[in-house]
Amino acid sequence: MTIQLLLKIFSFVFGSLIGSFLNVVIYRLPRELSVVTPRSSCPECKHMIKWYENIPILSYVFLRGKCSDCGARISLRYPLIEFLTGIFAVFLAPKSLLMSDVINFIFYFSIASVFLAHILIDIEHQLLPDKLNLYLLLVILPYVVVNFPLYHWLIGGAIGFLGPLGVTYLFYKLRGQIGLGGGDIKLFGILGLILGPLGVMNNIFMSCMLGSIIGIALIALKKLDKEKPFAFGPFIIIAASIQIFLPEIVEYINPLYIK
Repeated sequence: MTIQLLLKIFSFVFGSLIGSFLNVVIYRLPRELSVVTPRSSCPECKHMIKWYENIPILSYVFLRGKCSDCGARISLRYPLIEFLTGIFAVFLAPKSLLMSDVINFIFYFSIASVFLAHILIDIEHQLLPDKLNLYLLLVILPYVVVNFPLYHWLIGGAIGFLGPLGVTYLFYKLRGQIGLGGGDIKLFGILGLILGPLGVMNNIFMSCMLGSIIGIALIALKKLDKEKPFAFGPFIIIAASIQIFLPEIVEYINPLYIK
């Protein structure tokens, strides 16, 4: 068995464990509950989940998707998030045990994990929690300070934060409505650190274009009320994910991409 295969297996197991924790974060954070205590329990009967009932993916299969105490259904979302996070880890798995490869894995996998949690929370609650944005900032800032020139992350962060903030302020003054939420603006600012000035401008363009297309389609299909809040965070994150993890296809999907 090669070292690369072992690293991918380890990465999947590690990723699925993180996915199990993300399930806690996604449920508790928007409800302003601690993600550390108390232990996980069944939301129906409050049965404390034992360690062997909390093994990623496998416990769901063995329990047949039901609480061992009251028989209440367990959402399929939980094993899906665990599996998806494991797949992310395999995709980003280090090629070797060199410190640089391991650091890059931790860095990019941390970003992918926050992105996944942000998307699911924003879709359900129209919220990008400050705690997740703060964690993302703490992950990205030291990395970019060491690996990128000053103008890249400093100007990129300024454009990412001040640009959307200015547009939102102007929109509020003209229409009396808030365009982007504070979480979206902070996320743009944090992404500007890693994407740089041109990259974050491209992100703003791509996310607005994608959000407009999907939003208009949902309104036309009567799946979305144009008067109700619309989660914009997922479009920011989809665009950023392509830029960060699949940069080679950015030019293909966006012929106006600025180099």
